[in-house]
Amino acid sequence: MKLEDLKGKTVGVCVSGGLDSKTICCVLLDAGVKVKAFSANVGQADEKDINDIKKRMAPTGVDTEIVDVTKEMAEICFETVKCQAMYDGGYWNSTGIARAVTVQKLLPAMKKAGCQVLVHGATGRGNDQMRFERYTNVLDPDFGVYAPWRDSDLLKEFPGRTEMVKFLKKRGIEAFVGTKKKYSTDANLAGLSHEAEDLESMETSMRIVKPTMGVWPDKAPNKVEKIVLKFEKGRCVAVNGKKMTPYEVMLEVNRVGGKNGIGMKHALENRIIGTKSRGVYEAPGMEVLSWGLKYIYEGLMDRRSYLLFTQLSKFVADQIYDGRWFDPATRAARAAIQVWADKATAEVTLGLFKGNIFFESLKGLKATIYNEADSSMEASDGLNPHSSQGFAEIQSVEAKMLAKSGQIKA
Repeated sequence: MKLEDLKGKTVGVCVSGGLDSKTICCVLLDAGVKVKAFSANVGQADEKDINDIKKRMAPTGVDTEIVDVTKEMAEICFETVKCQAMYDGGYWNSTGIARAVTVQKLLPAMKKAGCQVLVHGATGRGNDQMRFERYTNVLDPDFGVYAPWRDSDLLKEFPGRTEMVKFLKKRGIEAFVGTKKKYSTDANLAGLSHEAEDLESMETSMRIVKPTMGVWPDKAPNKVEKIVLKFEKGRCVAVNGKKMTPYEVMLEVNRVGGKNGIGMKHALENRIIGTKSRGVYEAPGMEVLSWGLKYIYEGLMDRRSYLLFTQLSKFVADQIYDGRWFDPATRAARAAIQVWADKATAEVTLGLFKGNIFFESLKGLKATIYNEADSSMEASDGLNPHSSQGFAEIQSVEAKMLAKSGQIKA
């Protein structure tokens, strides 16, 4: 879809209030397009007041509607933790998580406002273009999508930020860029992703990033802070004895985890389109919750369950990354994981210290398959050591035949 295809139509532009958002809206207006702007409140930690986006967009002459997605963000955070779905390098793909619920909530708002096309400002080199468009396609196949930064005419007119600033200045719109940014940031309730600019060089330390949700481990307190998490069927329902909604839980674990330097990750990830991308990620709350649930899962999963779970977990992580949260395959994998989650009811105490998470205690896990007597190295009423003799002899048959057949090479 090209810019001229939109003339006379009403479009919904996904905006953040930044330079790109302002430029896109003004370009569309100039082209005779009816423009309405939308922004999702996904609990972004880098936005003190979500309504500031409205103020920043106002000079363009476009009204901005803020759609509250915080409840849905908390839910998808819980579901992602339940699946332990971390992407390349073991990081929480907070941006990929947010795109699913953002499009899910913005589309109905856009349709209600009379929009026929969703406009996004994602670049033609990244993942978000695929996510925005795929979610639009699967949730409403008849709704159009326009990507300005894949439109050759716009790319020619605006090859960089300098041209955008000049364009807006002519309209009397302030768009101060300032000094060159060291990196760009995308934030939501699950965490923050930092990439581009100075971070594109592999000779640049990840520590140029200034954490928004917490601190680097060396700046964290010199004392272990304990946190008690109560889980019911794989969902955290209380923190330190206080019952909370999923949204309240996320706010609290983000706060506690952040101040203790938890959840700072580095990844050289594999993008959907095949290129590599470098990112520095913050996700203190996701990390805290996941370790709490991990210790519960360890108590209830047998060896084959754990093997299957790890495969399903990776699959769900890849699906999130690729913009496939609502796909049948993703739902099927999540349904399988729920079999174990249904038994994941217990209370876990963790110790947080300078970026580290320590196991303190696990209580009330009725579904545990751990038996102290069976595992004890001391005399106990558990597994009889003599019982292992027969098993060892059976194992030896195969081992000796492999050796005698010449198939073993050492």
